[in-house]
Amino acid sequence: MLDLQNITKTWRTPSGSHRLLLDHLNLQVPQGQTVALLGPSGSGKSTLLKIIAGLELPDAGKVLFDGQDITNLPPEQRKFALMFQDFALFPHLSVQDNVAFGLIEQGQRRAPARAQAVEMLQRFGLGEHTAAKVWQLSGGEQQRVALARALITAPRLLLLDEPFSALDADLRHSLRAEFQARIAASGMAVLWVTHDEAEARAVGAHGFRVNEGRLSAVW
Repeated sequence: MLDLQNITKTWRTPSGSHRLLLDHLNLQVPQGQTVALLGPSGSGKSTLLKIIAGLELPDAGKVLFDGQDITNLPPEQRKFALMFQDFALFPHLSVQDNVAFGLIEQGQRRAPARAQAVEMLQRFGLGEHTAAKVWQLSGGEQQRVALARALITAPRLLLLDEPFSALDADLRHSLRAEFQARIAASGMAVLWVTHDEAEARAVGAHGFRVNEGRLSAVW
């Protein structure tokens, strides 16, 4: 279980002043459950995900997972997956190598990692695109590649940052259902950040809103 305790973060504005972005924020995300996080742009949602992933440090507070304090643990040792709204795929790599990347970073040899990537892509209906460059795929196909890359490493926690914001309404709806099914099958803890309350209610067992640095339960 992810357990955030009194997470506090101050942001330095372009003018040089300081703004309290996250104010003693507490949140739990149990294993096998998806929790939705709502809030307008600039409310600190993405910063919170980066703190959980280990890409930023909080000014105060602790990040725990299964009772272990991981606040100062490097990102690669947390075994979390963070999926950004812009996919963050590597344009110079093939679809197969994008998906295999995480396994190789974990120390697997290239050949078995690429073989596992092919199996994962086949399960996602992308088997015929393994040799393609990611920029040759549609937006929906790129999102499937990004999710395949996230899930192939069997992360303990999946962090989704506005995963469908760049897609049209019909594609968002169909991909949301697909993501929910695949996430449920994995049994992992998921924190799903979105500004869309309808989407949040569709995916989250519980929903919270970030407002002026504080967290409040919505359902």
